[in-house]
Amino acid sequence: MFLTRSEYDRGVNTFSPEGRLFQVEYAMEAIKLGSTAVGIQTAEGVVLAVEKRLSSPLLEPNSVEKLVEIDEHVGCAMSGLVADARTMIEHARVEAQNHRFTFDEAMPVESLTQATCDLALRFGEGVEDDEDKEEEMMSRPFGVSLLIAGVDNKGPALFYTDPSGTYIRWLAKAIGAGAEGAQSALQEAYYKSMTLKEAETLALRTLREVMEEKVESNNVEVAAVRTDTKKFVIYTEAQVKECLSRLENRDS
Repeated sequence: MFLTRSEYDRGVNTFSPEGRLFQVEYAMEAIKLGSTAVGIQTAEGVVLAVEKRLSSPLLEPNSVEKLVEIDEHVGCAMSGLVADARTMIEHARVEAQNHRFTFDEAMPVESLTQATCDLALRFGEGVEDDEDKEEEMMSRPFGVSLLIAGVDNKGPALFYTDPSGTYIRWLAKAIGAGAEGAQSALQEAYYKSMTLKEAETLALRTLREVMEEKVESNNVEVAAVRTDTKKFVIYTEAQVKECLSRLENRDS
């Protein structure tokens, strides 16, 4: 006799007869409520642009962080539960520094992404380690997706992660509430030979199409990691204004 759907919902690591993990699916639904984020890879580097939702005029815009640096050559954009994102990012930072200490080199972007997704898989009721002590684990899947952008010896790379622990490499990817419309816009406008500045313009134009509010320098964040410098840089408000003015001039 099969259990009802609600009974399968109670187990975070119990498959339904159809082969579904409902808790993971619900975590993915939580991401669809988050801010829209866009990542675009070019030969010159990778651009990330994120919507910052300001729910009140009394809210300090600088306190809303949607773009963070993981290591000097890699950073990420987040959509979903920010607290979950911070946990995953802190884990990624530790992995990156351990790799530098052990091998005296920057950690490859894909290896760092895989290490981050390994943490996303550790949800359940705990497992026994070699010392027969229960290892601390998350009691539910992480309700966050990340766009991890970086440059290593193989060149620029953009990876997308989801709550199931899956990661996929993309040339251009959108996540969050406006992901469906943004992904369609990226698919129509993206081409591999575009420059980094063209990618900045495309990312902001894509956000403008899906955001409910007017795109301004205080409600979007932009960052990029360049192939020549291999440095992840979050743009200042003045740099964001420059990108927005370039967008307006292009459309006029």
